[in-house]
Amino acid sequence: MNKKTIITAVSVLLFISISLFTLVHFFLPSGKLKPLNSIEVMEYKGENLSLITDFRNNSIRGTPDIDIKKYRLKIEGLVKQKKSLRYKDVLEYDNYSKVVTLNCVEGWSVKILWEGALLKDLLNDAGIKPESKTVIFHASDGYSSSLPLDYVLERNIILAWKINGIQLPPDRGFPFQVIAEDKWGYKWVRWVTGIELSDDENYKGYWEKAGYNIKGDLSGPKLAD
Repeated sequence: MNKKTIITAVSVLLFISISLFTLVHFFLPSGKLKPLNSIEVMEYKGENLSLITDFRNNSIRGTPDIDIKKYRLKIEGLVKQKKSLRYKDVLEYDNYSKVVTLNCVEGWSVKILWEGALLKDLLNDAGIKPESKTVIFHASDGYSSSLPLDYVLERNIILAWKINGIQLPPDRGFPFQVIAEDKWGYKWVRWVTGIELSDDENYKGYWEKAGYNIKGDLSGPKLAD
């Protein structure tokens, strides 16, 4: 290859480089790619939904600050194999969606589209011991409540990570909330960090110790007998 050919080749490569730089600089967006915020669903299959802002934040100690990189969902108690799941591990389970209304003992209610994993799948994966009767939920702020194991399994109760199509906001229970359909709101544990299987059918959580009914059924009395 002679000197003239080399000079020509270099000139062509330089022209191509300058052209590509010009294209990128002027026709492609600059800066880091930033994802847009998710849009809250307000209607689902013809049903009008409540807004996330329709909730009242009645947490016992304010909104917890959870570091999702350090977060682990513990599944313990009467299980054959204890589990310690990262946030993304739970999201890898089959996800289900359902419109369920939350009714608070304070007198307000919200109809919401929830999405998440079945508690049944999580518990079956850990292995349910025969003597198990109750599922106890522990939250990062020290709150707890419980549900009958049969109810959780038969009703396909969801451990939600999405609300109206978007990720649970911090003040709505991020990373996970129990969707205890047909139960009063104090059974809908938010900021779930632990799931414990127990044989104690009379377990009393935060509000149950204060006098609320252990069953928490909408059709039953709010206060303990």
